[in-house]
Amino acid sequence: MAAGATYTPIATTTLGSNQTSYTFSSIPSTYTDLVLVVTGKLTTSAYDTALRFNGDTGSNYSRMVLTSDGSTVGAGRSNSTNIMYIDANGVKDTTFNSNDIINIMNYANTTTYKTVLSRSNNAATGVDVNVGMWRDTSAITSITILAMSSGTWATGSNFTLYGIAAA
Repeated sequence: MAAGATYTPIATTTLGSNQTSYTFSSIPSTYTDLVLVVTGKLTTSAYDTALRFNGDTGSNYSRMVLTSDGSTVGAGRSNSTNIMYIDANGVKDTTFNSNDIINIMNYANTTTYKTVLSRSNNAATGVDVNVGMWRDTSAITSITILAMSSGTWATGSNFTLYGIAAA
C-alpha cells in the first residue's frame, strides 16, 4: 500500500436480514488497493469467514495463517481451495461482534496474482493473521463474503469496502 494513501468508501451495507453471503459487485478499477472491513456475528455456532473473487469457484486460492487464542499459538495453511479462508481462531460466533480487516493489493492489475493480508479479531475466541493469494490475473470486479460451514450472517452485520488511492 502506498504511503499517504487515502481511504475512500466505495460501498457499505448493514444486513436487514440473515444471509449466508454478501457480494460487492461492479467494483471500480480506479484505486490502487482495496480494504474490506467485516463486522458481525453469525446465527449459528462459530464458523469461518471466506472470500470468493469474481465468482471463481475453482481451486485457485491459498493462504497461510498465524493464530492465537490467548494461551496458545498456531499456524496453518490451505492450498488449492475454492475459497479464500480469512479466519481460524478469530471466528465469528453468535454472541460477540467480531471483525475482519482485509487488505487486497493491486486488485485491478491484470498481470499479477492477487495478494490478500487480513486480521481477524474476536474477544471470545482469539486473533488471526492471514496471507492469501488468488491465483488469477483478472482484475477483481466482485467480492463475495461467505459465512462458511452452513453459517449465516446475523441481521445487523456490516460490510464496508474502501478504495485506496495513492496520495
